[in-house]
Amino acid sequence: MSYIIEGKTGDWEVVIGLEIHAQIISQSKLFSGAATAFGAGPNTQVSLVDAAMPGMLPVINEECVRQAVKTGLGLKAKINLHSVFERKNYFYADLPQGYQISQYAEPVVGEGTVVLDMPDGGSREIGIERLHMEQDAGKSMHDQDPKRTFVDLNRSGVALMEIVSKPDLRTPEEAGIYLRKVRSIVRYLGTCDGNMEEGSMRADVNVSVRKTGETELRTRTEIKNLNSVRFVMKAIEHEAQRQVQAYDNGEEVVQETRLYDSQKGETRSMRSKEFAHDYRYFPDPDLLPVELTKDEGEAIRASLPELPDETKQRLMDDFGLTPYDAGVLVAEKETVAFFEAVVEECGDPKLAANWVINQMPRELKRSGKSIENSPVSPQNFGKLLNFVLNDTVSTSAANTVIGIMYVDGDDPVAIIKDKGLEQITDSGEIEAAVDQVIAGNPDQVADFQGGNEKAIGWFVGQVMKSTGGKANPKMVNELLRTKLKG
Repeated sequence: MSYIIEGKTGDWEVVIGLEIHAQIISQSKLFSGAATAFGAGPNTQVSLVDAAMPGMLPVINEECVRQAVKTGLGLKAKINLHSVFERKNYFYADLPQGYQISQYAEPVVGEGTVVLDMPDGGSREIGIERLHMEQDAGKSMHDQDPKRTFVDLNRSGVALMEIVSKPDLRTPEEAGIYLRKVRSIVRYLGTCDGNMEEGSMRADVNVSVRKTGETELRTRTEIKNLNSVRFVMKAIEHEAQRQVQAYDNGEEVVQETRLYDSQKGETRSMRSKEFAHDYRYFPDPDLLPVELTKDEGEAIRASLPELPDETKQRLMDDFGLTPYDAGVLVAEKETVAFFEAVVEECGDPKLAANWVINQMPRELKRSGKSIENSPVSPQNFGKLLNFVLNDTVSTSAANTVIGIMYVDGDDPVAIIKDKGLEQITDSGEIEAAVDQVIAGNPDQVADFQGGNEKAIGWFVGQVMKSTGGKANPKMVNELLRTKLKG
């Protein structure tokens, strides 16, 4: 996959790295017992530790550490049995401590690899630099009062994993595929819900450009707090173009933090980018190092579920699915679970894959539902496909049925009976309809018999029309060919 920007001074390539902030699924925060539920009223889930009251000491949440290690194993990364929490010093109004407890020199997870399935059928390996744990800051609210900014500390102390990639990505599309893949992995693991709209997963994007053929990295900028795959891709496109234009005009790119304005489709400067030494990292004196044993690590490894790559291979091996179909199905764990339940009902994995991949998303979008609250169960979905397989209904009629099912959730049997959609398979009835169409269209008959084989489609359409779309298309086709060829 190539992504080259043509500048005035030559061709440029883009170098991209992502820092994904994923909220750890846990009932309480990283260093306190306060709740983490989304949507609570402002400042209703804040302990004295989260508010940085004097004398309050943090206590590590063991479940958050376990979840971070689990994620590292899912990313095929090195687990560090010894890791250290450090203080990252900076000032924000919504950071009551005046520092963030994070990890830097000794993170809990080291280098790993994520394999991307590319649209051309190939694959790309993207390196993981590290995964470290850190506490989230609070939230500044600027829209509550015309003159004042309010602070909500509900998110203060919420446990985050920061998953840092190596600068291995080269196109906006690759960045999007990578983000979707990491999101899929953590959702399969149950370590993060991946809800970008609610802020439980966000991405910071590091972007630089260089002339094609160069090996040295140039100055990068960081685009903060992107909450959708589409915004990540758009932000990269605009920022890369901005940097190319700067270099082409003889200007330098400044290392800084930028924001993406989705309304204007541009990035703009937020602040100068700090270096690590500016944060004055040092080990947190209130927290002991995290020490894991090999047995504890192996116990977590043993608890890992089947991950997307493994599920994809199983679908290909067990069901004979293509790499593309299997890849689409495993992108969301709910989708593959739905698919396997449909197969269990109808017994035809290829037909099930076709309908789950194509018809189901269309109907979910039309009904404004998600797969989690779908009005159609996989059992009823599979039951409808059985009616297609045994020629009870045509594919066209089945599409009508499934549209109704996603509106009212009715059983397909009731819909087929109520709408009179049973397929005509009586050979005598179909033959009568075929004879009538042939007799009434001598010109089209002559056209077909003159060598225009494609005209058969017109005849099929006329027969289907005359039978209200109920005739078995295969039987119609066979009878037409027999009679027209005489």
